[in-house]
Amino acid sequence: MPILNKDMTLCISLAARPSNNGTLFHNHLYGQLGLNWIYKAFAPTDLAQAVAGIRGLGIRGAAVSMPYKEAVIPLVDHLAPSAAAIESVNTIVNENGVLTAHNTDFSAVVELLRVHQLPATLRTMVRGSGGMAKAVVAALRHVGFQNVVVVARNEAAGRKLAETYGFTWASETFDGAELLVNVTPIGMAGGPEADQMPFPPEQVAAAQAVFDVVSVPAETPLIRAARTAGKPVVTGTDVAALQALEQFVLYTGIRPTAEQARAAREFMLAQTQRP
Repeated sequence: MPILNKDMTLCISLAARPSNNGTLFHNHLYGQLGLNWIYKAFAPTDLAQAVAGIRGLGIRGAAVSMPYKEAVIPLVDHLAPSAAAIESVNTIVNENGVLTAHNTDFSAVVELLRVHQLPATLRTMVRGSGGMAKAVVAALRHVGFQNVVVVARNEAAGRKLAETYGFTWASETFDGAELLVNVTPIGMAGGPEADQMPFPPEQVAAAQAVFDVVSVPAETPLIRAARTAGKPVVTGTDVAALQALEQFVLYTGIRPTAEQARAAREFMLAQTQRP
């Protein structure tokens, strides 16, 4: 990475509990490609002021994480089709003071469902109803899933999300699901439920596959339990790397080679898994 200088292009991330995933991934790619760019994570105390800072300081782009994926919508100028379709934002691109919001979570989840060859016939339980849940549920519908239940304590949000895609809502987890998907902060490092699981052990044991979007830690309690039970898993770091790659393309206009993207992902994982 070049020495900090006045001509550097800055990208940032906005999250209540920032991780180093994006910082490591993007900065590693900047180094590989010789770009005079730098990426920094922030935990804003005032979201509106943070977004105004993107515009006012000429920050090129910003990743948007929990819990700001929906709250940021009225603060930007335009919604790209990827964000408008699901009413959820994970990326802001600044073009000369005009802020356009995108969503790269959706495409990342679609790709992972295909790469892991998860059958669309699986009875699926998705826990969560926030901005990331919108991307996941939309992706499930996009690749052909039909038997999906959205589990959410917020009935209004859960019902609306489920019914938007022709699915159903439930207030509590239930037995019989074959694919378990967590899109809540349960299991996230630094939170009040860091050592908990979104699904009870017996439901994990009965499932055919488990998908956790939480990326910090890389091995959440849910992912560890699924691996112990011998279940195929899709991890939050899988999502983080794929969506960050598409963010990188939006910010820089450069698509790294598959080898460059793989190296950035491996660097991210190696650093985040260090004790």
